Amino acid sequence: MFGIRYLKTEPTTFVLQYSNGKLQREGAGLSFFYYEPITALVAVPVVSVDAPFIFNEVTADFQAITVQGQLTYRIADPKRVAGLLNFSLDPATRQYRSDDPAKLPQRIINVAQVLTRAELKSRDLKAALGAADLITGQVLAGLKSSAAVSALGVELLDFVVLSLKPTPEMAKAMEAAAREETLRQADEAIYTRRNAAVEQERKIKENELNTEIAVEQKKQQIRETQMEAEMAVEEKKRQLQTAKMEGEIALEEQKRSLVELQTANARQEADSQAYAVEANLRPLTALDPAVLEILASGSMDPRLLIAKAFRDVADNASKIGQLNITPDLLQTLMEVDGKR
Repeated sequence: MFGIRYLKTEPTTFVLQYSNGKLQREGAGLSFFYYEPITALVAVPVVSVDAPFIFNEVTADFQAITVQGQLTYRIADPKRVAGLLNFSLDPATRQYRSDDPAKLPQRIINVAQVLTRAELKSRDLKAALGAADLITGQVLAGLKSSAAVSALGVELLDFVVLSLKPTPEMAKAMEAAAREETLRQADEAIYTRRNAAVEQERKIKENELNTEIAVEQKKQQIRETQMEAEMAVEEKKRQLQTAKMEGEIALEEQKRSLVELQTANARQEADSQAYAVEANLRPLTALDPAVLEILASGSMDPRLLIAKAFRDVADNASKIGQLNITPDLLQTLMEVDGKR
């Protein structure tokens, strides 16, 4: 009515009211009446905004890569943004008069793209695909320290890289290479396991052989010890036999010495007896044998005398014509024998 209108804004909207080119009001969440013909309204949203993006860039090895992510920002200085971009409202429709508000996130995205391109150009495709978190941190730090972003009066809250994708052909090639590498690693793991099993089997066999060798060596030591013990026993036996033989030899030597001594003694005794007999018989050698016989008959046994008489008769048998021996004579001789 008569050009007077009422404006009510949200707390997340910073409003600037100009009348005749002069600033009348400013603030967030204002509500007021204004005269439309001479009033210009500027509404700057200060709420955080999520701006998705997709970049097509090239890595250091000239491979195409697609970067998809999202950045979050808020307008920290509404008056500065209002001085750079047109955020004025149409009083009738309450819509922005220009498309400048839509250009703000694109400007920030452009700065983010430049920073991201610099990071990707310093890495090859494989390294870039594995460095998403590192790239995110570097780009976020670059955005927060960017003079272009600060000049817009914008505060950057977050920057996230959701995906890094190569071209489909390169993705298939890398997938094939990764698959082949995985299969190769699997084969190597199998070979390694088999080699480990063979090595373990070899160690087991070697340990068994070493055990058998050790057992044989122990057996050999036992046999050698037994042989040494037997040799020691045989040596002891030989020493005993030698000692016994030496004892017997010594005994025989003593016996021989004894026999020689006894023989010498017997010879000396015989010599003594012979000398005595010779000394006793020496005076008789000069006598007549008949006299000796008569002397001997005096002490002779009668039987010997009778025997001697018969021997003399026998010796003189050629001189005797006839000899008669009567029974009386025999009886007398027997009686003499009986008395003896």
